Amino acid sequence: MKPEKIKVGIIGLNPNSQWASKSHLPALCHLSDTFEIIGVANSTYESAVKAADVLQIPIAYENADALIASAEIELVVITVKVPYHYNLVKAALEAGKHVYCEHPLGNGFAETEQLAAIAARKNVVAAVGTQMVVSPEVIYLERLIKDGYIGRILSTTLIGSGGPWSDEAIAADYYLYDKKNGATMLTIPLGHTLAGITKVLGGFDTLTAKMITNFTTVKLTDSGEIKSKTTEDQIMVIGQLKNGAAISIHYRGGVSRGTNLLWEINGTEGDIQVTGPLGHGQFVPLTIRGAKGKDKELQALLIPNEMVEGLPDDPVIRNVVQVYKRVATDIRNKTKTAPSFQDAVVLGKLINDIEQSSKS
Repeated sequence: MKPEKIKVGIIGLNPNSQWASKSHLPALCHLSDTFEIIGVANSTYESAVKAADVLQIPIAYENADALIASAEIELVVITVKVPYHYNLVKAALEAGKHVYCEHPLGNGFAETEQLAAIAARKNVVAAVGTQMVVSPEVIYLERLIKDGYIGRILSTTLIGSGGPWSDEAIAADYYLYDKKNGATMLTIPLGHTLAGITKVLGGFDTLTAKMITNFTTVKLTDSGEIKSKTTEDQIMVIGQLKNGAAISIHYRGGVSRGTNLLWEINGTEGDIQVTGPLGHGQFVPLTIRGAKGKDKELQALLIPNEMVEGLPDDPVIRNVVQVYKRVATDIRNKTKTAPSFQDAVVLGKLINDIEQSSKS
């Protein structure tokens, strides 16, 4: 007999825009044999009613508190902006609900630590959306490294473009340019990609960082308004990993006409190169090339079919599907396979170390 579907409530779901409708909704639909979307809550009841009507979701809750308190909901999915994560996640955890919250989990390291401590005390499944760590590309890279494709790792280099965080934006994205909101180039594109890199290569031993700002204002292209910009648009990190390898990182705001994601891993026996169209390793297609031994040139290293079989082609949806599959396993089997709040603490400390090093 099939197990009962896991009943989901989503906080922050709009039909025509935003991350949730482009990733979580199609991912849950792809896994409709496992999950059932019961309800939605938004910043206003009217917005929730509209979303429920357009997306054919049974219940529009009056507010987030009502959704969290509902006996109908087992898993609370939180996809709102970062400043609202803490209170919503805390309320859901205290209500004994399982939680899947987008990254960054908290607005700053202190909030992340506090939420992880509550999750551990409540003994529920608490997953964070660092979906690059469960992408087929990263799982394949882990296998290549573990199997000794490049031998002992000597160094790794990462270059990436953040997309936003230059000198222009639309008004809806302006919150990304105000550092107090916690949605910066460091926490989002670089943070997600660091989660993938450290999953493959392990954590940092030492680091030195510098973050600088080329633009102190941003023009809102849809209104012409000029507003202040407090987020950095250049991030540089050098250091050494726990495995002894050297690491060098440079992320920059905007989009380059040249390289937008380049991650190289160099070893005693070979080299691996990972490329993508943007520095968000969590939602862009990644191409893996490698060479070892007597090879003179890099060649494509194709992901084995069994790693992508049955998954959506779109990496935005596919990687979120991968997180949800692990969440379901963890809820049903009391395991810990999904990216967890404790993983968010480890990543949060690394992000905090980068920021603190830059300040000093």
